[in-house]
Amino acid sequence: MKTKLHPTEYRPVVFSDETAGFAFLTQSTAPTTETIKWTDGNEYPLVKVHISSASHPFFTGEEKIIDTEGRVDRFKAKFAAAEARKIALASKAKKSNAKKAKKSAE
Repeated sequence: MKTKLHPTEYRPVVFSDETAGFAFLTQSTAPTTETIKWTDGNEYPLVKVHISSASHPFFTGEEKIIDTEGRVDRFKAKFAAAEARKIALASKAKKSNAKKAKKSAE
């Protein structure tokens, strides 16, 4: 096994999601220069995060499908066009078969 591969400076660190007003204390090696006084009265290093489980749409249940490039609409249009072609070919085949049947009956 390689030596000095894994970090050894694990320490308690507070991760804070400022937008949601949510923070949690955990072990980490994340570098930071800021500190915060935690609820237990001790001061810990502070790492600010933009998204946490308190603000991420997947965890809050507010997940929405945002289709900014119109991919869903393009797919629906292609599917509708394919169905129209399929129906047109089926009716063309019916007419052709009807003409052949009419000729063979004569």
